Amino acid sequence: MGTAYHLHWGAEALWLALQPLLPGLSVEVVARMGSTNTELLERARRAGPQQGGRRSADTQPCLLVAEQQTAGRGRQGKAWQSAVGASLTFSLSLPLAPRDWSGLSLAVGLALAEALDPDDARAAGAPPRLGIKWPNDLLLRDDAAPGGGPGRKLGGILIETVQVGDHRMVVVGVGLNVLPLPVPADEAGLSWGYACLQELHYGLTAPAALARVAEPLVRALLDFERSGFAPLRARFDGRDVLRGQPVSTTLPGLPRGVADGVDDGGTLWLRTPDGGRAPVSSGEVSVRREASGTAADGAGSAAGQAPGSAAC
Repeated sequence: MGTAYHLHWGAEALWLALQPLLPGLSVEVVARMGSTNTELLERARRAGPQQGGRRSADTQPCLLVAEQQTAGRGRQGKAWQSAVGASLTFSLSLPLAPRDWSGLSLAVGLALAEALDPDDARAAGAPPRLGIKWPNDLLLRDDAAPGGGPGRKLGGILIETVQVGDHRMVVVGVGLNVLPLPVPADEAGLSWGYACLQELHYGLTAPAALARVAEPLVRALLDFERSGFAPLRARFDGRDVLRGQPVSTTLPGLPRGVADGVDDGGTLWLRTPDGGRAPVSSGEVSVRREASGTAADGAGSAAGQAPGSAAC
């Protein structure tokens, strides 16, 4: 299958936990694949018209895990590859019909961050270790992060949708770093630094991480379909790593500002140099290094691109 060994994923246990929430769900684990997001999107596009009152299997919910991805898609078209066990790369597809799609990537990021933050720290009332960089990155908060940024990159989220008949399928891709890098982050060319789950949970494996996040992710998606992002805003605010940070954008007429939180729709607001406030709901933003005033290479697209070292 192209790998030296295989991990034990507990696919049946995952299915038993998730199937009551997502009837018709399938759980698939493959040793090697180009991109889990691409695979699920292509399956949905291939799905034919409904026949005999039943949907094609390709439009049923599916959790697809790849032990190794060879053509994962990241920010700005970058290609990413993942090694077996070094990262967790998976995609979840399901039909979804929220009233407003705005803020979905933030809802997903919040579900992941809350599921992965250490239990003992939360019980002690400590500040969250995991933050969310609008709109789709998970960061391990670190005052010594490269470039004076708010943290080191743990992973990211890629959200894509496709219309199938009279309903829309969403594919939520997640890439999380699990093991430490074999070389320093600066040698690997990672200007945002590198964080991994084993810094939070000693000995955590990719299958154990999936077991930890799968059900909270599904519940978050179903809650978002019913209620949108607004009820999550206060919880997101506690993990918003951009708030108060100088940022630059690619938006015409709004080259820079200071991040001032998000609204009920998940739109980022900036305090502008003239004392006003302006929304950022598309384009890219990046945290600027205070020392040099130049932008760090860590932009994120509001469309939902860009896992970290592991893409989808």
